[in-house]
Amino acid sequence: VVLQNGENGRTVARLDLAKAGPEGRYLFAHRAGLIEVLADAARRANVTFDLGRQVASVRPGALPQIQMTDGTIRRAEVVVAADGIHSVARPVLNGADTARFTGQVAWRATVADPGDHPPEVHVHMGAGRHLVSYPIKGGALINLVAVEERDRWAAEGWTHADDPAHLREAFAGFTGRAADLLSAVEKVTLWGLHSHPVAAQWQQGGVALLGDAAHPTLPFLAQGANMALEDAWVLADCLTRQERDTALRQYQARRADRVARVVQAAERNAWRYHLAPGPLRWGAHAALRIASRAAPGRMTGAFDWLYAHDVTRRG
Repeated sequence: VVLQNGENGRTVARLDLAKAGPEGRYLFAHRAGLIEVLADAARRANVTFDLGRQVASVRPGALPQIQMTDGTIRRAEVVVAADGIHSVARPVLNGADTARFTGQVAWRATVADPGDHPPEVHVHMGAGRHLVSYPIKGGALINLVAVEERDRWAAEGWTHADDPAHLREAFAGFTGRAADLLSAVEKVTLWGLHSHPVAAQWQQGGVALLGDAAHPTLPFLAQGANMALEDAWVLADCLTRQERDTALRQYQARRADRVARVVQAAERNAWRYHLAPGPLRWGAHAALRIASRAAPGRMTGAFDWLYAHDVTRRG
């Protein structure tokens, strides 16, 4: 991960996260590619997918059921609600959500690699905003996430289209590679960032919440999908070891503290990238620059709690 001053293109610090954790691997993946890998494995295990359906309601119980928007009813011993920030099941188990707009929005886009982006995450920092860029699909595309602090509310979700001109206007002061990447954006979505509490109740009557349905997180640690994958492993492990209700209680017990720490760390992270010019920014950037050169192991070691955690190693 390379931290840069987006307004002049200078490198502030380099963090080699390949050295964080015992495996020494830090990988970039396109979400669609990851989903296809998982789907192929599921199909080989005789899992079937029924796409284009929407769940209208969920009812926990001895044999929980879901009602579809077309009126049909499905029943199963366990219903896993991995249905994201607008989960149908979460309010059934926890009541109405209390999401709070954070005063930040994020644009998402992909552009063709101009040919000079290394296999690194670049965080281009500026006053009240930052741009993250990294290669995906074997380097064919560059993924962009651009975050701005602002008062105007925006809806939560990944699919709200916006005008690329609004993105470029917000980052007009950025130069160098950041400016070149932004100039190449043709399609972009706008995501209003909201803070959600971790659900108090993840399971009840055979219904279990997973991923963002249980613990939505802001994108400032890039851990949303990772936490969902960890959830899935632990849920499967619990269900193969105990009867249903005991397994679901243990699933939440094994995951709750970790995801709460991730959510809290992500919420604290944004301000570090958004410092305005002045003594505070100068001091913070100088400290990062010195530490990344003089004690790189200590800086990456600070992430061991995140990257060295391996749910698959439980006995």
